[in-house]
Amino acid sequence: MAVRQGTGPPAAAVVLGALLALAGPHPAAAAAVAAEPESACVAGTGPYQRELEDHVGRPVDGVQSAADCYAVRAFQRANGVSPADGYAGVASYRTMLVVAAGSDPNAAGDCPESEQRVTCVDLDRQLLWVQKAGRIVFRPVPIRTGRDFQETRTGRHEVYWRSKDHVSTLYDSPMPYAQFFDGGQALHGTPGSLYEGGGSAGCVNLTEPDAERLWDLLAEGDDVYVWGTKPGTED
Repeated sequence: MAVRQGTGPPAAAVVLGALLALAGPHPAAAAAVAAEPESACVAGTGPYQRELEDHVGRPVDGVQSAADCYAVRAFQRANGVSPADGYAGVASYRTMLVVAAGSDPNAAGDCPESEQRVTCVDLDRQLLWVQKAGRIVFRPVPIRTGRDFQETRTGRHEVYWRSKDHVSTLYDSPMPYAQFFDGGQALHGTPGSLYEGGGSAGCVNLTEPDAERLWDLLAEGDDVYVWGTKPGTED
């Protein structure tokens, strides 16, 4: 924002200065406030407000403020969440879980380590990664697993059949890069959003680009380990 010579700062600049003071130590939030007009971030309180506030370093009170909005939007822009509007919705929350998992998604030790590749399917966080000999060889990505009464089956499995251009015979729907690990349940790509619809019919859905990358990595006989409970399903 340009400031005219010979005059005091405009009212908008004063407001921006106040927002910067509120933004606290989070540098991305401060940069976002500095770069945008004060009226640009107006999203209300989202269902994952507290979780996002905590992640971006804002005071955790569960109520959206202008500085919260800028901080959440900075996070969204940095991590490819669309729309990047500052709203703490499910897409931002699920992306936050991926970012928080980082390079050590198995910190809790829930997925068994092996000298062979293991595809780890964490139903609690709705994350998938691949590890081998204690090393992450496929970083965590978001997934969508089985809905209530069609839950993805837990336990140790293995990839027993791969079908690159598979079409479901039950639902007549495409399942690109399908890698079956237990009956009709498979790791596969899905069009559209992973954050809508409540869940799959039991398969582990990935974005198509992630499913393609996983296809290129895995082979028949590789282990798949599933644990936890998808939020919103019965134990």
